[in-house]
Amino acid sequence: MIQKIDHLGIAVKSIDAAMKVYTDILGLKVTGIETVEEQKVKTAFIPVGESKIELLESTSPDGPIAKFIEKRGEGIQHIALRVDNLEAKLKELKEKGVRLIDEKPRIGAGGAKIAFIHPKDTKGVLIELCER
Repeated sequence: MIQKIDHLGIAVKSIDAAMKVYTDILGLKVTGIETVEEQKVKTAFIPVGESKIELLESTSPDGPIAKFIEKRGEGIQHIALRVDNLEAKLKELKEKGVRLIDEKPRIGAGGAKIAFIHPKDTKGVLIELCER
C-alpha cells in the first residue's frame, strides 16, 4: 500500500549552493548529507513536515543526475512514494505490465529499500517507491 509522499528528489549542480535556498531563504534545516557510490550521487535531505526534499548532486559526469541536468536542467527529478511492502508492490506492478527500472529493491540514501518505475509508463514522471 502507498502510504504517503516520502520525498521529492531535486537534481542540482551543487548541493552547497542549493542548500542555501532551503536554509537561508526558507529557514529549513538539512538533516543529513550522504554519498551513495552505487548511484553516483551525493544527497542532502531536508525535512518538511512528514515529507522531505532530497537534493541530488552527481558525483560523476556519467551519473544519472548529471545526465538529467544535461537534458533538462536543474529541477525536480523524481517523486518518491513510501510503501509498506516494496517487494509486494513491485510484484503487483509487474503483473499489471508496468515497466520497472528496478525489478528488485536496492538500497538508497538513508538505508531505504528503493525501486524506480519507468517514466514511460507514468506520463514522463520518474517515480521512486521506497520502504523505510
